[in-house]
Amino acid sequence: MTGEVTVTGFGVRTAFGTGTEALRRGVFAGVPLFRPTTRFDTGPYRTPMAAAAPDGPDAVEDWALRHALAQCGAEALDMAGLNPGTEAAVLLGVAGDHTSITRYWRTAADSPSPKPVPDGAGDPDGPDGPDGATSRNADAVPAHLAELLADGLGLTGPRLTFTNACVASAAAIIHACRLISSGRIDTAVCAGGYLVEEETFGKFDSGRALSRDGMVRPFSADRSGLLLGDGVAAVVLESAEHARRRGARPLTTIAGWGAATDAHHIAQPHPEGVGLARAARQALRLAGDPDGAALGYVNAHGTGTKYNDGAETRGLRAAFPERAESIPVSSTKSTTGHLLEAAGVVEFVITMLALMDGVLPPTAGYGRPDPECDLDYVPNQPRQADPRRALTINAAFGGANTALVLERP
Repeated sequence: MTGEVTVTGFGVRTAFGTGTEALRRGVFAGVPLFRPTTRFDTGPYRTPMAAAAPDGPDAVEDWALRHALAQCGAEALDMAGLNPGTEAAVLLGVAGDHTSITRYWRTAADSPSPKPVPDGAGDPDGPDGPDGATSRNADAVPAHLAELLADGLGLTGPRLTFTNACVASAAAIIHACRLISSGRIDTAVCAGGYLVEEETFGKFDSGRALSRDGMVRPFSADRSGLLLGDGVAAVVLESAEHARRRGARPLTTIAGWGAATDAHHIAQPHPEGVGLARAARQALRLAGDPDGAALGYVNAHGTGTKYNDGAETRGLRAAFPERAESIPVSSTKSTTGHLLEAAGVVEFVITMLALMDGVLPPTAGYGRPDPECDLDYVPNQPRQADPRRALTINAAFGGANTALVLERP
């Protein structure tokens, strides 16, 4: 590695609200935010619960991804002290805006001859209708969302979108780290977003992955599944030299990163967490700490599902076998819900706040211990601590795994 990567700004939005204080009041206080969502009709499904903002079906446009991404990106640039016109790469982790997909196909079904609008054409804020709805379909294209974000923020530089499910925004951060550390770019804005919508909600419900009791209980013997949540975040990454030249204050350093796949199963993780362990070991080696001796906290993927939590525990034990029992581990999906493509970047911000504030967010809803999950999961209450380094990990369908080591400057 030839260049140190620092974080100089961020913006974040979850169902708790916008900004860091909302995260402190919710995630760091261990307050779950699961409630019946009114964003769509949940009658056909086994549960109505999600960590979704209470915006209702008539206010979904205020939470459209293009708007939420732009807001978080602008906040991140403002914190970093960067202006429009900055040469910065934009790397986005997202699956697209499913609200426009739903609107497009429902309108197409009602219209005898809907007229598709070419990518990028039409008024994205135009009225709904047989043709107006199709004008928003371009926003459903992940690559187009990256273009909208970059152009809206006035950033020049390469644009790239990652769509690899629940590691998408973490993969965007890792790719930016590679570009910056190799000297190919100085600055990148990495973002990700997911907003609870019916398409994915229905898929997880049909797969019986959603929690039966309306709570997410990661690593607990009484866990019964995950719940989805709203999440959008953006972070500004810079080379340390570039940040120093312009007098920017680094919030944290990204000391190491890793990515690995095990291709064990299309949906289930490898039972021994092989890919996750490999990604974590890569990140630790790059950080110069192969045994994890300097780690003070792990923000786990922790979905609260039967298969993930035991596999993740075994993967962490394999990654740093001598230290696994002594490192606090928590899953903030117990409060935010699973943010899918946004999980990596939102949990990156949460991990960064843990280093900055000296407070470890708890695993909310933790009940009875599970013999297969036998680490320190910071149950139910926040914990004062003084970690200098932390690891945040994510996993996705198809066996994809990511790991990032953050260090307090």
